Amino acid sequence: MRRFLVLISALVAGIGFSIIPNSALAAPSYCGLVWGSLDQSDPSHSTAQVTNVRSGRHQCFDRLVIDVAGPVTGYRAAYVDSVTMDASGAPVPLRGDAFLSMTVNAPAYNDAGSLTYHPADRGELARVGGYQTFRQVAWAGSFEGQTTFGLGVRARLPFRVFTLDGPGGGSRVVLDVAHFW
Repeated sequence: MRRFLVLISALVAGIGFSIIPNSALAAPSYCGLVWGSLDQSDPSHSTAQVTNVRSGRHQCFDRLVIDVAGPVTGYRAAYVDSVTMDASGAPVPLRGDAFLSMTVNAPAYNDAGSLTYHPADRGELARVGGYQTFRQVAWAGSFEGQTTFGLGVRARLPFRVFTLDGPGGGSRVVLDVAHFW
């Protein structure tokens, strides 16, 4: 009798699990994205210079693109309590409820010390008004071969970073931040 009850219980449980859709058993994801919010980095360095910063809106995420005039470089992206200026450590004021520090392991100046990236407004590198996740993109400086940007976002959301070869021998460091978890 006991074996019979165990068999019936197993059968009922099996039927119950077959009725539940697979999506309910899997970890939830937004737009199929499986990113996280922990630090991401690649330690490689480049002497190629940062030349531009731009942003874009996509259906599931907002994107920041940093153009570099040469081979793909390393990076470090991390949520921080406060983004600080390279060298001085002064806080960079940012709008948003969470802050990403995005450092590209490439300078924004040439061998003569002249800037290769000239933002018109260091507090607003890209127009992100109306974006679902981004609130502000700001300059945090370029010092000792690395360039840092501050990104104010709506909340601590999943992100990814990757590099792409660009036209004319350049490259891009791309930071995507999801709209939701």
